Amino acid sequence: MDNSLLCELIHPGKTQDDIKIRYRLAHVFVLKGESTLPRLLKNSAEVYYMIRGQGLMHIDEQADSIDAGQAVVIPAGSVQFISNTGEKDLEFLAIVDPMWDKADEICIPCNR
Repeated sequence: MDNSLLCELIHPGKTQDDIKIRYRLAHVFVLKGESTLPRLLKNSAEVYYMIRGQGLMHIDEQADSIDAGQAVVIPAGSVQFISNTGEKDLEFLAIVDPMWDKADEICIPCNR
């Protein structure tokens, strides 16, 4: 895993229902003081919608503060990770389009 607690809400590839969408939707938590591990999705873009907490979003060489109520777009092929810098658990929704596939993900060694 990537140091987050993740619950898939919708993943068309993992249901027997005939869902006609391309994306995956997940509810994600990053615990106080934690960071996810750097990774990239070769062919999928992501959108994070922040529900609660504060953090630092790292996308390639850029890092920006994020707060509840903000959305972040992560382009396909970008190295990214998120650090919880707040006093509470960081909570957000993650949309991956096209839907997440393990073969599309590359984990990046980290020397943090």
